[in-house]
Amino acid sequence: PQMRAQRSGRILNISSIGGYRAGAGFGVYCSTKFAVEGLSEALHAELAPLGIHVTVVEPGYFRTDFLDSTSLSISGTSIADYNATSGAVRDVASDLNHQQPGDPERLARVLVAFAEEPNPPVRLPLGSDTVAAIQKKHASDAAILASWHEVATSTDFAAAPLSA
Repeated sequence: PQMRAQRSGRILNISSIGGYRAGAGFGVYCSTKFAVEGLSEALHAELAPLGIHVTVVEPGYFRTDFLDSTSLSISGTSIADYNATSGAVRDVASDLNHQQPGDPERLARVLVAFAEEPNPPVRLPLGSDTVAAIQKKHASDAAILASWHEVATSTDFAAAPLSA
């Protein structure tokens, strides 16, 4: 109510690269981040006319304890059929732990400075890994659209003839 009354404000919702693209073994985590992304996009559209800026922050892997066993819970049960997908992701997460490319102190400084940005974007990807993942997903989506364009556009009603 206060931001609406003063016709200004800033909301930064923290998502992750997992909110932009999902990966094997992280379905539940990514689905929660997808929800944050959707909510943020909707709030951005709803609140912009009131002078309230909403941005969803999409950090990549930052060197924190996120991938430690104290934070990341991994089932003790392993199913052989998934070893090549989610099983491989477990190994990558373990190898990446405390080797993440992102510096959390730099992230904090960027966010503090960003809070003063007069025209913030709806999303703020942070980290070179995030940028690379977004570019890869964009290329994949563009290829899908090109390959499936005819099928994708074949579901509309037939165009009505123009009346004279």
